[in-house]
Amino acid sequence: MNVNLACAHILSQLTDLVAQIHESDFIKPSDQLSQSTIGQHLRHTLEFFICFESGYQQGVVNYDKRAHDKQIERDKYIALAAIDRIEAFVRSFEEKELKLEVGYDLSQEEFITINTTAMRELVYNIEHAVHHMAIIKIGIREVAPYVTLSKDFGVAASTIRYQEAAVASH
Repeated sequence: MNVNLACAHILSQLTDLVAQIHESDFIKPSDQLSQSTIGQHLRHTLEFFICFESGYQQGVVNYDKRAHDKQIERDKYIALAAIDRIEAFVRSFEEKELKLEVGYDLSQEEFITINTTAMRELVYNIEHAVHHMAIIKIGIREVAPYVTLSKDFGVAASTIRYQEAAVASH
């Protein structure tokens, strides 16, 4: 599976989740998630992709400059539309050199710039999404246990391969 297909698979899983969850549960605070919501974790995940797309157009990606769009985290239909836009971008972009701005100074908004590529940033977004999907899965079990998630939802491909090899060796 190539990287674009892997990303499309993850976005499809997120679409399935959002399509199933009731709007009231999408915005319901979860004790297991320190009172954050499924919508907030989804918004956070999607905004990294949105920053990547915006940065791709400008040539400079900065994940610190997220919009924190409350509409995405509160309205599952707006979230679904965002996933559709991201999927269209992921399917259409071409590899190119980019710059990545990162800032680790807590006292000021100072960034360092490093070289990267579009494909490297897509890989980063996939890894970031899988991580948050694992967190979302914890919240789903609490606030929306009726939602059916695939067995690989929020599980890294390397973990799945390891588990399959362990089963095969027994």
